[in-house]
Amino acid sequence: MDRDVKISARNVNFYYGKTQALKDISIDIFQKKVTALIGPSGCGKSTFIRLLNRMNDLIPGARVEGRILMDGADINHPKTDVVSLRRKVGMVFQNPNPFPKSIFDNLAYGLRIGGVRDRGFIERKVVDSLKKAALYEDVKDRLHDSALMLSGGQQQRLCIARCLVVEPEVILFDEPAASLDPISTRKIEELVLELKEEYTIVIVTHNMQQAARVSDYTAFMYLGRLIEYGDTERIFTVPREKMTEEYLSGRFG
Repeated sequence: MDRDVKISARNVNFYYGKTQALKDISIDIFQKKVTALIGPSGCGKSTFIRLLNRMNDLIPGARVEGRILMDGADINHPKTDVVSLRRKVGMVFQNPNPFPKSIFDNLAYGLRIGGVRDRGFIERKVVDSLKKAALYEDVKDRLHDSALMLSGGQQQRLCIARCLVVEPEVILFDEPAASLDPISTRKIEELVLELKEEYTIVIVTHNMQQAARVSDYTAFMYLGRLIEYGDTERIFTVPREKMTEEYLSGRFG
């Protein structure tokens, strides 16, 4: 396996009961790069990224075929520690979902359930993660206020900080700016570009301009299939598939 490849999916099929949602997906996701998944609603983008941290395991009747390797290890192997996998592969959802706790406790929670008891260490990690999420200056004087008092954009950056505090290797973003205003959206995009210095990032977005701005690689999906995948600049300027060109030019979707 190429040492620059962090995650490799091969011939992946996924079923919700008898309904097939993903069909023969093969894709390599590269270390410390941003990979964008684009395509119309219902094409399988979110379903696919939820396979990467086994979130779909929580759905009754869900079934996956094929192989997904992370650092060469099969994440669906029966001996895989799913808790450890989800610590390595963090996720940020479309709608901010802070816990009804203080800003500090939102971040400390992941460390505490991981068995960390050292108060000084927790405080350092909380501050460090807030700084990485470009939120520290906004909240440094109110760490013990409720996280629910933050604006939508701040809540989303808090959720990113909460993800960072447990030191993941991969971050999955599922339409992270879909519910945010343009200024908050720009801050999230800037943050994604900064975070790729340290993390491998996969972002689902319905916003093609956003994919063009933040990603190194783009995958176009349609009806559960991967239609085209490659360097973002090439996909947006000289797509090889007619369907990709039609989607990017707004003829459907």
